Amino acid sequence: MDALIKSIRPGKPSELKPSETKPSDSKTAEAKLADMRPAELDPSEFLAAAVRADQPRPSRSEAEAAVHTLLSYIGENPQREGLLDTPRRVVEAFDELYQGYHQCPAEVLNRTFGETAGYDDFVLIRDIEFTSQCEHHMMPFYGKAHIAYTPVERVVGLSKLARLTDIFARRLQTQEHLTAQIAAAIDEVLKPRGVAVMIEAEHTCMSVRGVAKHGASTFTSRFTGMFRDNPAEQARFLSMVRGTSR
Repeated sequence: MDALIKSIRPGKPSELKPSETKPSDSKTAEAKLADMRPAELDPSEFLAAAVRADQPRPSRSEAEAAVHTLLSYIGENPQREGLLDTPRRVVEAFDELYQGYHQCPAEVLNRTFGETAGYDDFVLIRDIEFTSQCEHHMMPFYGKAHIAYTPVERVVGLSKLARLTDIFARRLQTQEHLTAQIAAAIDEVLKPRGVAVMIEAEHTCMSVRGVAKHGASTFTSRFTGMFRDNPAEQARFLSMVRGTSR
């Protein structure tokens, strides 16, 4: 499915004629068209680190105290031997799991190479494994990202797209938003002729709690430029992903 997030920018004026709209409609034709347009993300979401240096944050001791409180809440005894050091370990794990808040996506894509010998087809990197955390339950979801872009004269190092995926994945996320952010960052920084992103993942908030449907996979995709406008290029991207993905 195409990852859609509510647009935060005003759309273009509607091209529908006044005679094609009904006065009784609760929404104008322009508003209805805006609802159907693909999302446009605020560039601040993907061009800079999410945490500013001057942003107020609790101290490490306050964070550890919060973990201590949660241990008591679930009925545990935080003073028993096996849990004495757990608050420290949890906070250290958070520093690792959520390091993406302190990294700048745009910086990862800034170094490019011009030795392409006139290459004019898309570049596809498949099976980029990632683990992220659901922002609704703070439980992991994990899977693979498949990313393609059609460069204009210059290409980015292949490992950079994997690093970009990790930066966004190591934040609290929804899969739809993660898909949109990866595509938007590549589109904005590299200015390619088009970007295609597909993510397939399993969500533990669905597999180990709630409906507990282990093995269910969620697919999201996002297309820009030539991939959005040319169904044949979309189909070729999807065929290559499905034909080689394991």
